[in-house]
Amino acid sequence: MSTKTLTRMDLNEAVFREVGLSRNESADLVETVLQKISDALVQGESVKVSSFGTFSIRDKSARIGRNPKTGEEVPILPRRVMTFRPSHLMKDRVEQGNKS
Repeated sequence: MSTKTLTRMDLNEAVFREVGLSRNESADLVETVLQKISDALVQGESVKVSSFGTFSIRDKSARIGRNPKTGEEVPILPRRVMTFRPSHLMKDRVEQGNKS
């Protein structure tokens, strides 16, 4: 398994090389796309990127959890969580990478 992580800087550089925008314009473009995705999720909207997957928000209700060290019951407050569901194309592509 790879230990490399794709970073925001890597995305900026890829846009710079592939699209031909200046480095500043590439960084602004990447930042704008990420901000739009973030804003939509904060508002509770789903974000679907064709051939990639869907980001969505789920509300989780309160429940009782347990501290694994002590066994003590602890209340877990209700919260919103982000989920990602990859598209079938993405799943297939990742699976093909596993066969190399």
